[in-house]
Amino acid sequence: MAIDDLISYFREDLFFADFIAETKEDALDKLVEKFVDAGIIKNKELVSEMLHRRESIGSTGIGKGIAVPHGRTTAAPNLTIAFAKVSDGLEWDSLDGQPVHLIFVVVAPPFEENNLYLPVLGRLVEFLSKESNRDRLKDVTSYDEFKELLTE
Repeated sequence: MAIDDLISYFREDLFFADFIAETKEDALDKLVEKFVDAGIIKNKELVSEMLHRRESIGSTGIGKGIAVPHGRTTAAPNLTIAFAKVSDGLEWDSLDGQPVHLIFVVVAPPFEENNLYLPVLGRLVEFLSKESNRDRLKDVTSYDEFKELLTE
């Protein structure tokens, strides 16, 4: 899977350049609500519970200002990723103890025909491992800029 294939799992209505949340829990709940608003999921409670349970197992704050909350749920018809940029940062119990500025919420159905959930997560983390990509993501203000960065 190429990096530019990732863009097909993002949607403009799940792109938030100025996301505001008070806590990690608040951010998760608000982002799940955005999936509901976009018509992607119908059972908000099921997805919210799944993401909170995932966080209780171990933080999805992977360090360097990034969190990738993720999981499979029967409430998700397709693999979809939301992006939120939090300028002020959020405490996330990250591996490096630093606040999170970039959040990527990945939801997927329990079974997918192409089984791309783990490859997509891996490719996303690989993309985020480059400091230049993280720095540029912190500066994006529009979905078009975001798309351009992912498809270069």
